[in-house]
Amino acid sequence: MSQAISELAQTFLNAYAQGVFPMAERAGDDRFFWVDPDVRGQLDILNLRIPDRLKRRVLQFPYQVTINRAFVDVIDMCAASHDNRPDTWINRPIRDAFVHLHHMGHAHSVEVWHEKELIGGLYGLALGGVFCGESMVSRAKDASKIALVHLCARLHRAGFTVLDTQFVNDHLKQFGVYEITRADYHGRLARALSQRCDFTLASDPMGLDENALLSVYFSSRRR
Repeated sequence: MSQAISELAQTFLNAYAQGVFPMAERAGDDRFFWVDPDVRGQLDILNLRIPDRLKRRVLQFPYQVTINRAFVDVIDMCAASHDNRPDTWINRPIRDAFVHLHHMGHAHSVEVWHEKELIGGLYGLALGGVFCGESMVSRAKDASKIALVHLCARLHRAGFTVLDTQFVNDHLKQFGVYEITRADYHGRLARALSQRCDFTLASDPMGLDENALLSVYFSSRRR
């Protein structure tokens, strides 16, 4: 990675710690702008709304789920144009900075596989007890939805308290996304930054695999 990308990655890290994140108008544009929305989308980590059909599907373990095995492939898949998403906000500088953040141990991915083929996933940035969800993608039925459930199981186990979605959209409404004010988010962010959470669960004495994480997660939920 070049010095410029390294410096940009550090700038991103500092910005997210202040509640600000970058977006580009389109993937082919090298420029980006900073966003600090008036209202912020959030998901409840422990009590993510999971429709009954999806819960049954998740517990059938139809796909293999991994973390940080194919970060670059996931972000590139998220950035790629598709029939229902002709353009995205992930341009080259944002992509390269996040790849560097991944190498630094701050950005993480959840990957979903079917017969050794990557069919979906998500990625985001971990800061203290905050996980900033950036983008998710699916190339097979329920792939990104299953990735989100696995993400919440992992965040819950690791002690994260904030799952930021930045915005509210129709896809996230089915999971119970809700809005808070900018001031409220900044307060939550400031409190959660002091937490020490390990997304990889490297020091977890239980050494749980993805399926076991889900079992613990569902047994902890109120519904």
